[in-house]
Amino acid sequence: MSEKPRKFKGGVHPNDSKALSAHKAIQEAPLYGTYKVIMHQNIGAPPELLVKKGDAVKKGSLLCKASGFVSVPLHAPTSGTVKMIDKVPGPTGISVPCIVIEADGEDEWGCPFEPIADWQKTDPAELKQRVWDAGIVGMGGAGFPAHVKLSPPEDKPVDKLILNGAECEPYLTADHRLMLEQAEEVVLGAAILARILGLETAVIGVEDNKPDAIQALEKVAGKYNIEVVSLPVNYPQGAEKQLIYAITGREVPVGKLPSDVGCVVQNVASAVAVAEAVVKGIPSIERITTVTGKPLNDPGNWKLRIGTPIDEVLKLTGGIKEQPAKLLLGGPMMGIAQSSLDVTVMKNTSGVLLIAKDEVSLYTSEPCIRCGRCVDCCPMQILPATISQAVENNRFDWAERLNVMACIECGSCSYSCPSHRPLNQQFKRAKVEIRAGLRK
Repeated sequence: MSEKPRKFKGGVHPNDSKALSAHKAIQEAPLYGTYKVIMHQNIGAPPELLVKKGDAVKKGSLLCKASGFVSVPLHAPTSGTVKMIDKVPGPTGISVPCIVIEADGEDEWGCPFEPIADWQKTDPAELKQRVWDAGIVGMGGAGFPAHVKLSPPEDKPVDKLILNGAECEPYLTADHRLMLEQAEEVVLGAAILARILGLETAVIGVEDNKPDAIQALEKVAGKYNIEVVSLPVNYPQGAEKQLIYAITGREVPVGKLPSDVGCVVQNVASAVAVAEAVVKGIPSIERITTVTGKPLNDPGNWKLRIGTPIDEVLKLTGGIKEQPAKLLLGGPMMGIAQSSLDVTVMKNTSGVLLIAKDEVSLYTSEPCIRCGRCVDCCPMQILPATISQAVENNRFDWAERLNVMACIECGSCSYSCPSHRPLNQQFKRAKVEIRAGLRK
């Protein structure tokens, strides 16, 4: 390692509960009879629908095309017939359009991509176009189009590519197993991403509670001049701005992007998707997802195709041994509680988590006691307690002046609040109100 990683301000140390699935090798889910592929799986503009009821599709066929620069195409997870264009609950609970594909059982490829074996000699612009055409987004949870991050403004030169292998969210082990079992692909993806950005090297940041993954990456990293950095455990280490600071010491100002400090961050799963798109010609139609929680008989990590119904995913674990209190998509800190099993796997579904009844409690939110714990743990160095008061008084203008838009919704403030104040939820509401006000 070239220099010692830095500790960012704030953060918390929740019980990681990763032991439930960290030792479970990745398994591939069987082919299902029906896939319900949510159309809008990226931050930015929804893609444009290209198929209709009755159309035959092959695995990898284009279902939707990008509708703008901040948009990505969508591909079929298997071969079959488009049964209907329907709606299913999205991860936020709102009904969203989906393409229902009835599988024919053949799982026949119809991929339009030719592998690029000599990627080291290929024009970086062609490689970036492949990333876009393959529909790759940030697979750590954000869903931001990968090709957009690879297109920094000309007046903001990038000199550092960082791969996020921190996986700091409790319970989740999908990236851990990916780095351990597919270290070659992670490093290859890093090298391709570096070439697109015109860089000679890249850094992979991994929290030191994954020593086997660090060792696996270090064995192959030298092949492409990639550096692996072991980071101390501190949630939210995997947040983009915190990861940049830990590795480079550069602070991304409020309202600015990583490219403003010469950095680009991509998730390790996105890097593997890039490697497969370039070298194998495979579009983004599947991902590794942790399916875990005390109520499950056999938690683990599965390779799931987009559009897989969550009720089928839960059956992979042998079902439940006790009635759960909550179902979350993602982890307990940033995941979203679900009210229906009709939700389906998306490109950014990093985890499916069942919380046991003895892990949750009902409580009444109390007035702020001004203990300052939320301020101490906030990694963005804003004032959660004060912003909370602004939101409670519907003073969204005040909340905006207090930089609520800088909040990364990591939940550290809510986790540490002894008065059980719904700080994170209030900040999410404030952002919605502020954005709605800007549209008027």
